[in-house]
Amino acid sequence: MRVVKAAAVQLSPVLYSREATVDKIVRKITELGQQGVRFATFPETVVPYYPYFSFLQPAYQIVAGREHLKLLDQAVTVPSPATHAIGDACREAGVVASIGVNERDGGTLYNTQLLFDADGVLIQRRRKITPTYHERMIWGQGDGSGLCAVDSRVGRIGQLACWEHYNPLARYALMSDGEQIHSAMYPGSIFGDLFSEQTEVNVRQHALESACFVVCATAWLDADQQAQIAQDTGGSIGPISGGCFTAIVAPDGTLLGEAVRSGEGVVIADLDFARIDKRKQLMDSRGHYSRPELLSLRIDRTPAAHVGDRTNRNADD
Repeated sequence: MRVVKAAAVQLSPVLYSREATVDKIVRKITELGQQGVRFATFPETVVPYYPYFSFLQPAYQIVAGREHLKLLDQAVTVPSPATHAIGDACREAGVVASIGVNERDGGTLYNTQLLFDADGVLIQRRRKITPTYHERMIWGQGDGSGLCAVDSRVGRIGQLACWEHYNPLARYALMSDGEQIHSAMYPGSIFGDLFSEQTEVNVRQHALESACFVVCATAWLDADQQAQIAQDTGGSIGPISGGCFTAIVAPDGTLLGEAVRSGEGVVIADLDFARIDKRKQLMDSRGHYSRPELLSLRIDRTPAAHVGDRTNRNADD
């Protein structure tokens, strides 16, 4: 049975710099590869940084201010030198990596999860389907094309970002698709300690229901970064404190190792896939414990398109 060494990475972005944050992630991937890690999850939109300003500023300040434009300028285009650098690092280190980025597509930003295989190929780019509350001032909506698990060198992987884990149908889309490793990413350093407790409940429940491993990563803001964001937004430090929970969860809901709740750090654990079968022997949500004739999920995984080509339609239409 397969055993995969995995890492949940809690780290700070290099504030306001895409290039420096990507360099930091590349170094971390290299370091993890040298430690024998084969799968790693990084925090939500850690490249270049989570839009903390949108939680501290009212709408009129976001529109009138510079913070959104700063983020747009430093966001990631796919593909680009930034994605190539991460892919190269994954290939050289032999690591499969799930990384959250602010993706720029034209003039719109998306909360995007990028999944690189161990050969450096980008095998999934999925966008958060519904930004949460203040995030709707910043990000566009994703589509259902990413609500699926994908095969990688280390196993079948599904990804969700933050409060997408509060959407039971989104989670069941991945359960039903047979995910073995679930990459969960949250912003970290926001909402306070209650948020870290809620995150723990979120990811442990998903592990139990899906019978998969959950590798969860949040970001960390140090005191200087908090002070810089507060100064730039006119906000306070309190709302951008706490809220960190970086951990690896087994299919039976137990934590593998000690979670990281403050500071930069890494949780590393061996994922023994025999534990998936053991859990599913008791409860398989996509198999013997489901009742598809009573309860089923309809998913539209068609990629959204802004323009539809109808040039081949019948001339009489």
